[in-house]
This record gives sequence, C-alpha cells and structure tokens, in this order.
Amino acid sequence: MARTATTSKPKPKKPQWLRAKLPSGPEYGKVRSIVDQHQLHSVCQSAQCPNMGECWSRGTATLMILGNVCTRACSFCAVQTGKPTELDLAEPPRVADAVFKMGLKHCVLTSVARDDLPDGGAKVWAATIRAVRYRNPDTAIEVLVPDFKGNFDNLDIVLDAQPNLFNHNLETVERLQKPIRKTASYERSQSVLSHAKEKGFPIKSGIMLGLGEQKDEIRQALRDLADIDLDVLTLGQYLQPSSEYTPIDRWVTPEEFAQWKEVALEMGIKVVESGPLVRSSYHADEQSERFSDQRKSK
Repeated sequence: MARTATTSKPKPKKPQWLRAKLPSGPEYGKVRSIVDQHQLHSVCQSAQCPNMGECWSRGTATLMILGNVCTRACSFCAVQTGKPTELDLAEPPRVADAVFKMGLKHCVLTSVARDDLPDGGAKVWAATIRAVRYRNPDTAIEVLVPDFKGNFDNLDIVLDAQPNLFNHNLETVERLQKPIRKTASYERSQSVLSHAKEKGFPIKSGIMLGLGEQKDEIRQALRDLADIDLDVLTLGQYLQPSSEYTPIDRWVTPEEFAQWKEVALEMGIKVVESGPLVRSSYHADEQSERFSDQRKSK
C-alpha cells in the first residue's frame, strides 16, 4: 500500500532543540531484551519514535499488539503497512508478563489498525487488557486505540475491559485529515473520544504540528477537544520518517509549543504536554498520574 507525499517542498534542516537521547544504559538493554524475548512489538521501534532511547533507558515502553503490519497507509506514520498475518492469540499473556518484568506502574498499549478483522481486533484488545490487569493488579493501563471505523459495538468490547485511561489521537487539524490520515476522519475521532467520555473514562488525545496547519486551525482543534471535556492532551513536532511521507512544513519552536499549552489549559483541558519531542506516550506515567486511580477499582 503506497504512501504519497502531499507536496515536493524540500525538507528543512533539523533545529538544535530536536536532538534526542541516544539508546544506552542497562535499563535500555533490559527493555529491549524483554520485548525481544516475548516476541512483542513496540511502537517505539515501529514508528521510529525519537524518544526511544530516553524512554527505554527509564524502563518504559509502549507495547504494540495485533502485529506490526497496519491495514492503513497514513502519510505521517512509519509503521509498516500491508496485509497483516494471522492473529496471535497467545499474545495477551506475553504482554502481561513483559509488563510484569518491566515493573511498570503505568502501562501503555497500542495497536496497528486491523480493518481486515470483523471486530477490528477488539477482542484481542480486551483479552490483553484483562491479562495485564490479572498479572499486574496495581498497574494502571492506558490504551491508545484506532478508531474501529467508528463501530461503537467494537469499541465497547475494549471499554468493557476497563482500561484506566482511553487515548485516541486526532493527529492533525480538520482541513488536513484527508491527506494525512486518508481512511480516518476528524468527526469520527471526536465521536470515538466522546463515546469513551460518556462511558465515564478519562480521555486523552494528541496532535502533531508542522504539517501545514494554520494557527486558527490549531486553536479550533483545541477548542473542539476542550468541548468534549478532554482530560490529557499531547502536542508534538511532526517528523518525516522518509521521503515517502508528507514533508515537514515547518519546525515549531519550543516557545510556540509553550504558548499552545497555555491556550489549551485556558480552554479547560486538564493536563497538557507540549513540546517538540512530545509524543502520545512520552512520559505517559507522569502526565496521566492524576487519572490513573479513577478506574482501578472498576
């Protein structure tokens, strides 16, 4: 499945503030060993996250279930796309054991989109959440889910497993949804978040900057998220994985990220992480701490 860049704009030179920590240290080695030994996938690796060195050195990783081949071909995402292999029904207990061996107090789970499956992978999602909780009863579980094509019956299968924090990324402003996300939509993502909120879950979302969005469009996206009572927001710089992907429109300065954080907080979003290297699961244990106890007893 091919990705096509939206413009031929040359890639601007990366600024000083985007230097990431290189992978190193015993904790990094431990996390890599656990992921490899349990035959798991990490979005840190698959999505070429710039924070992998820092996060893995802190003993944290975002585990990606349902394989590492996505059925969608979003023009910003480095995860491999194509026809996925068969389901690995033994994956949930391996994930749970990996979380235990990492000693995580806050676990982030995500997945590729599995539009090839009737339930979009929802049953495996639920089985993984329950397995992690059974093996790690004191660990808060954050889920970063696809949109399940807006199918609330499938979404409810995940929610019925009672994650502590529900995360689904808006990714970009409304105007850029089609060229950037292709098979997703602004309205659908809002409805997914709203549905989880109505079910009583704390909700989280993220937006990338540097894709060509205008400031009034950013402000409107923040307003739309505030209007559905978003609890946690992440804002970060888009980084082009390769020439096959949407080019970077601009480098957003740390000062501008700080300004957008203030805007979002003033709108009523409770927790905002905003900075060039911020990603959806970056320091998730810290940014989501105030919500982690809300659903442990459910």
